[in-house]
Amino acid sequence: MRHLMTGKVKEVYLVDDETLEFAYTDNISVFDNIIPSKIPHKGETLCRTAKYWFGILSENGIRNHFISEPAKDRMRVERVDVIRDYDSINGGTVNYLIPLEVICRHYAAGSLLDRVRAGKITAEQLGFPKGHEVKYGEKLPTPYIESTTKLEEHDTNLTDAEAKKMAGLSDREYEEIKETVLRIDGIIDREAAKRNLIHCDGKKEFGYDRDRKLMVLDTFGTLDEDRWWDAEEYGKGNIVELSKEFVRQYYRDIGYHRKLTEAREKGFADPAIPALPEDIIEKVSALYVSMYERITGEKF
Repeated sequence: MRHLMTGKVKEVYLVDDETLEFAYTDNISVFDNIIPSKIPHKGETLCRTAKYWFGILSENGIRNHFISEPAKDRMRVERVDVIRDYDSINGGTVNYLIPLEVICRHYAAGSLLDRVRAGKITAEQLGFPKGHEVKYGEKLPTPYIESTTKLEEHDTNLTDAEAKKMAGLSDREYEEIKETVLRIDGIIDREAAKRNLIHCDGKKEFGYDRDRKLMVLDTFGTLDEDRWWDAEEYGKGNIVELSKEFVRQYYRDIGYHRKLTEAREKGFADPAIPALPEDIIEKVSALYVSMYERITGEKF
């Protein structure tokens, strides 16, 4: 195998012209920055959770790139081209990574709520009546789907028109992606309910195969890409974060997120992200293991 690239949380190897191997590390990243701390067992839980969901997608007839499991922290997948020259992508391009991250939100939380409070998104855009005050943890009237860039240094929110142009998608193809996201989230909701979990939001990535048929790529339904809450506690009026949001909140609490936001708004370089304290590392590792077991129903 030949090493191709190092991502935020995985190493990518070329097996042959049609196959890649992902090797998941114990790295953790937030706000597009890799934290200088390792989280024991994170890579394996991430990989095994993703493989669990790919199996369910296949059972439900949803095309995806998963091929095999050479090790617990590795997976082999169908290879697609990564095209960075967006102008060369069009309706006839095949076998490529669609350069978008597609996020579907079902509750008011995270960066969505930040943008609402900043006046960048209105209550009406989320389906609420005019003048409604959007509250943390509130269920949205309808799922809110949006896309961001995938290949840039920092994720940037896109309008639907920008997303379609960048990714070489027709109106119908973009709608197919949205419909597939909603179908997948319906499956996740069904499975999560069995585990007393609420699936709050999550991102998906897609590509086209050699016949320009849509397939799900990378990972999804994990603690990195998706936000999870405890359903029993939510019913009592409490929100218990069961995802990487726990780590993001730590950096908000210590003021790093504020400094990062200010730097980016002014066009400055990102401030160095500090390492996690040992007690936080232990809690995060335990969370990844326990949530793997809870999401999949399997022992780690």
